Amino acid sequence: MKTLRLDTVELEVDFNAALRLATAIALHQLGEDTMLLSWYDRERDIESPAGVSECHEGCATKGSWDYALNRGARLAVEFDAGRFYFCFL
Repeated sequence: MKTLRLDTVELEVDFNAALRLATAIALHQLGEDTMLLSWYDRERDIESPAGVSECHEGCATKGSWDYALNRGARLAVEFDAGRFYFCFL
């Protein structure tokens, strides 16, 4: 999975703006048939799919990242060193 890392701290990008930007990038890079597989919001400590990190307690890799990798994700867009990330197929 390729990863695009963005530093948006100075822009004060919130989760919804980050999601819109990540989706636009994925559409441009992967085409119209792209699909969001998973995401993580460190500020609220929530992820989708819900519960995928339960079996990853103590692991360096978040469950939502591992979920995407194991399902063939092609692109991850990461904001502010892991503040948010979005993984696309």
